[in-house]
Amino acid sequence: MALASDHNPGSSPGLSLLLMLNMACTLFRLTPEEALQGVTVHAARALGLTDRGQLAAGQRADFCVWDVAHPNELAYWFGRNPCRRVIVGAQEREL
Repeated sequence: MALASDHNPGSSPGLSLLLMLNMACTLFRLTPEEALQGVTVHAARALGLTDRGQLAAGQRADFCVWDVAHPNELAYWFGRNPCRRVIVGAQEREL
């Protein structure tokens, strides 16, 4: 299942991808691992972006560095932004 925030003011005014992770776990009973796959590899596949969605040789290097002790925390907390670094195309972006 692909997951995204969509940010459409008319029908989906949610901006937070982390809130979507939380909702996927609580409303659709996905595990945090399944929800993370939904916003990464499954989302990339749904968009036809075969060169991204996972960190691997030959893939585009777009990723975030999170300040969490365990990936489960990304789906647990909401209203907090634990993102510390953003890398897009192997280049660091400002937050």
